[in-house]
Amino acid sequence: MTEQPNHEQHGEDRLPPRPLDKPAVDPALAATFGRPHGVEGAFDKLSAPARGNGHRPLGPPPESLAEAFRRPEGAEGVLLERPAGGNGSAKADPAEAALWSHAANPWRDPGAGAVLGGPAVATEDEEEQAERKPGAQLSLPEVLFGRRVKPRALALLGVIALLVGAVGGLVGWWFASAGESLTGSANIAEAEAAKERPAGSVADIAKRVAPAVVSIQVTAPGADNGSLGSGVVIDGQGYLLTNYHVIADAVTNKQMIVTVFFTDGRQAIGRVVGGDLKGDLAVVKVDTPNLTVVQVGKSGDLAPGDAVVAIGSPLGLQNTVTAGVVSAVNRPMIAGGDEGQAPGAYYAVQTDAPINHGNSGGALVDSTGALVGINSSIKTAQGDGSIGLGFAIPSDKAMKVAKALIKGETIKHADIGINVASVAGSTSTGARVQNLAPEGPGAKAGIREGDVIIKIGDHPVRAALDFLAGVDDKAPGEVVPVQLVRDKAVLTVDVTLGSA
Repeated sequence: MTEQPNHEQHGEDRLPPRPLDKPAVDPALAATFGRPHGVEGAFDKLSAPARGNGHRPLGPPPESLAEAFRRPEGAEGVLLERPAGGNGSAKADPAEAALWSHAANPWRDPGAGAVLGGPAVATEDEEEQAERKPGAQLSLPEVLFGRRVKPRALALLGVIALLVGAVGGLVGWWFASAGESLTGSANIAEAEAAKERPAGSVADIAKRVAPAVVSIQVTAPGADNGSLGSGVVIDGQGYLLTNYHVIADAVTNKQMIVTVFFTDGRQAIGRVVGGDLKGDLAVVKVDTPNLTVVQVGKSGDLAPGDAVVAIGSPLGLQNTVTAGVVSAVNRPMIAGGDEGQAPGAYYAVQTDAPINHGNSGGALVDSTGALVGINSSIKTAQGDGSIGLGFAIPSDKAMKVAKALIKGETIKHADIGINVASVAGSTSTGARVQNLAPEGPGAKAGIREGDVIIKIGDHPVRAALDFLAGVDDKAPGEVVPVQLVRDKAVLTVDVTLGSA
């Protein structure tokens, strides 16, 4: 039951006081700002009571201050004030009179007034300036005729004036002559034969790479003319890398002579070490010392637009240098096909650097001078000239084949056992399977005649050449996915490639 307020006791218009509401106090704040334990009321109760004069006793000074400021031992009766008499209060000690005298040092006089002014003692510079007094100023007649100046000084002044005038005249004559030559007839100055060739320029690359590029000629015994091509020195033991079609006559006819010409004028008889007809690569060996070897780069790092330089012997013109860019990479191209064998294909580096007949087997180098391709073929429109469509075998593939040929190995290419033809239709575009080897890798994987192959591995197939290059890019025994269209359905089969 709640007690009701008594309005009669406090009146009708008055309310009783509300109960005292004490808010909660944070223990941390109470410990920081509260009174110490056991203390009630104001803090001043802890302080000592003041004396009658209102000052509280301070107690003895600390020992450190007493030791610093007390009188020395044995000097309890000696005052620390200065001697009396300096200010008229008592007679000063005669021995101390000199210390406070103006003659000794006016700045130490304690009775001197504080007045701003100049220094009490003048410096040496001020004394010298005070001694110097301005002399009398002479007029021109007094200088010339008043005998106030020595004749020798007048003569020297005249010589100086003549020299100044002569120099001024010569300067004016020179400016006048220069102005006439600038506004008159033009004069052609002869310059010394010099040219800056910074590192990385085409001239710098050609100077470093050209000694590693050779010219190759295959002739019959007693003949003066034969097939021409180029080659690249890839090993200091005398191994040269070139195209197979450059030395093909020497492979079929052992009587043919392979002659190698170097840029320094030397020549040597070469021996065919081995060749890859389907890949259009071959290695030739010469017994020539002190050869310059080309630096081999990575063709896989090339991208369209990269600068390249082609060096070779087009039409027998040895050490010809042309420059351009990489136009495309992974461009499918036909290779081989001679001696009645089926042609091969490879992914080439396309360049617009001018390449002509005789450049085959030469070097395609990047902007650092590193070998990135072996120039092998061109496309032409009319005639035999270059139209900026040159193709090179990538160095990654070429060097792999060259090392195998030097070791005496036989080059094997991947085979799928399928003949295809290009097809373009509204439903599918690619390579149509025409002939299928019954026991070939393709047939074993489930490929049928009439299927249209549209992709092999990571490479799209738009024509038969794309398919051939895609197969040759793989190694024998490798499993490659082949995507095809059959009855308007897209299928993917895994083919284990054979070798051929």
